Amino acid sequence: MNRNQITLIKTTARKLRKQSTDAEKIFWEAVRNRKVKGRKFQRQYPIRFEFEDVERFFVADFCCFECKLVIEIDGSIHERQKDYDKLRTFIINHLGYKVLRFNNE
Repeated sequence: MNRNQITLIKTTARKLRKQSTDAEKIFWEAVRNRKVKGRKFQRQYPIRFEFEDVERFFVADFCCFECKLVIEIDGSIHERQKDYDKLRTFIINHLGYKVLRFNNE
């Protein structure tokens, strides 16, 4: 992965952290600083993968590496991108993570 790609990943993750929804903020307060069984969660964390010989990434809302768990809190846009979300979940599962999705409401 080159410098431009790394910069894009960092910029995207930072932007998403600044634009957190109320539901994401509430969840983050509940899990940050190892509040859930001593497990460390990270928010807006990039998950890299390779597809068709190109390195790509998704930004997971929340990720716990110790549990191999990704938590997605889906807003209204996800009603319009169900196929994309299915593909994204499939790829993240293939990388060894379980994905839990919750509605933003």
